[in-house]
Amino acid sequence: MVIEQTITWRQRVRAELEEAETWLGLGVNIAIATLILTSAGLFVAETYPLSAGVSAALTLLDRLILIVFVLEYGVRLWAADCPARYAFSPYAIVDLVSILPVLAGVFDTRSLRLIRWLRILKLARFLEEDRWLGREGLIIARIVFTLFSIVFIYSGAIYQVEHPIDPRIFSTFLDAMYFSVVTMTTVGYGDVTPVSEAGRTLTVMMILTGIALIPSQVGSLIQNINRIQAVNTVRCESCGLSSHEADAGYCRRCGTKLPQETSG
Repeated sequence: MVIEQTITWRQRVRAELEEAETWLGLGVNIAIATLILTSAGLFVAETYPLSAGVSAALTLLDRLILIVFVLEYGVRLWAADCPARYAFSPYAIVDLVSILPVLAGVFDTRSLRLIRWLRILKLARFLEEDRWLGREGLIIARIVFTLFSIVFIYSGAIYQVEHPIDPRIFSTFLDAMYFSVVTMTTVGYGDVTPVSEAGRTLTVMMILTGIALIPSQVGSLIQNINRIQAVNTVRCESCGLSSHEADAGYCRRCGTKLPQETSG
């Protein structure tokens, strides 16, 4: 009886965290996403000159957020259907990487936590597509956020590598982001250059990532934008969905025949 109760609780917690099929699960996922963005904002804010009091308050807030992330990781691991398999899943690895080095005091990797924001896209299943992003809109959101996340992570990494060596060049996070965008888009003004071996290695990785990723992502982004512009907006009389392919004759949700658009 105790075993059955434990299994039931684990399944319930897993459903709330992963599927967000109830308002409680939706609230939990939104709260975690908000903390992720707050943590990313703290990382950026601390690269600027702050008073001792403000700096101490931000550090305390970050430690509290870190505790929540550690607890979240532990709960997700406990609630997983197969904890060993979950521990090696991409999201779990990112979660672990983003909290363990900070706990050990080795390297500040708060910028990596932004990847966890991708979980919020799971909430799109909880909402009706025609009411919010739609299928193509969700794809566009993923592409845009993927590009932003990569720039953010590289900016955080290059800042932490180069700032201690040359704080005049990489004085704030904005300087690091400027360098990342210029490098990844292969513009290469040459006004900002890294001097350390680690910084140069990161620069090579940025260039390769920009060459391999940006053209395909931007191309896919344009393709999906064009697809949205050509969408069929006729509302299904059965389920109410109003986002279909341009040449669709039947509703892609319920299969009901769509009414014909009348011109004029």
